[in-house]
Amino acid sequence: MSNPYDIIIIGGGPAGMATAYMCHKQGLSYLVLESGKAIFQGIANTYPQGKLVYPSKPKDAPEPFLVEELRPPDKPVTVESYLQYVQHFVQHENLNIQTDTAFEDIRDERDGLTVVTSRGNFKARKVLLAFGSNIPRELSVYGDAKMVAKNVDDPAKYIGVKTLVIGGGNTAADVVIAVLKTKREQNDDQPVYWAHMSEKFDVNKETAQRLGEEILLGGNIRLLPGATPRIGEVDNEGIDRLVIRINEFKQADGIDLYHALSFPMQNVIACIGSQGPVPIFDKLGIQTIACASGVCTVAKEGDRLVLLTADFESTRKGVYVVGGAISPSFMKIAAGSIQEEKHPNLIYTAINDAYYVVEAIKKSLGR
Repeated sequence: MSNPYDIIIIGGGPAGMATAYMCHKQGLSYLVLESGKAIFQGIANTYPQGKLVYPSKPKDAPEPFLVEELRPPDKPVTVESYLQYVQHFVQHENLNIQTDTAFEDIRDERDGLTVVTSRGNFKARKVLLAFGSNIPRELSVYGDAKMVAKNVDDPAKYIGVKTLVIGGGNTAADVVIAVLKTKREQNDDQPVYWAHMSEKFDVNKETAQRLGEEILLGGNIRLLPGATPRIGEVDNEGIDRLVIRINEFKQADGIDLYHALSFPMQNVIACIGSQGPVPIFDKLGIQTIACASGVCTVAKEGDRLVLLTADFESTRKGVYVVGGAISPSFMKIAAGSIQEEKHPNLIYTAINDAYYVVEAIKKSLGR
């Protein structure tokens, strides 16, 4: 590995991009690692099409956007317009970003930290966790299901193949609609199977209407309510497959019967919701504190909040956490005590976090 970066940034959302730009301006070496196909992938995945983006600030926030270049316009624009602006800005500034790279671990080394990813290891003096709060859940089956997609970046890749979408909510429905539309426009008669563990799919009125319109136009869909993904396997041809059980028959002799379908994992998209960052904090050895009654006013009793310094450094030395990953609140070490700190999940908050972290890291590095 080459010389260590001053900062490796995990996540290409508002906090990650603001940190990268601040490093770029102030002469710190850095690298952004984004698991998605493009920056702001989390916002692109979670904001409905056409949703407006506002330059929202908490009412009690005295400061402006501290990285003005990434502030949403005063006149609200669609999420698509804002993402396009950010992409042009990143290209213009030539920020150092590596996409399609899944973060796996951080190792302590004698001369710093090593970030382990799906595309190799990278050395850093400091690491900033800026991956937000909407971390896709992993598909829990017996066997390896890493090839299963969690969103759709290009519906055309599913042309000509039977496709399985897992999940019963609006996100899954949006994926189904996108794939159905692309298949229909390409005269592809291979169906989209839509599976949900529950017997009832739960989508809002607008999404249901768009899905109905697509079906009326000829979308080829097969619904699989009450279906459960069970195992990942490798077939005789070496293809990774997912087996999903669609019904089960209990018998008195203890030998149960069931019907199942098997799909190549590369044709499966699992939209099964998101999880918070606590499992990642646990894996990395970053301390969290469980909220107790009378202590937490924003989080719920029993919720685990990450413990950070006033500079957003975690209990893992050299590892900082900002943005949505610490919303709606975190535990701050201040003046010898620990107290809950409100932290709204806003673009404003993420950007200003980044500003303060870069200033703190720059000082700690003696720059």
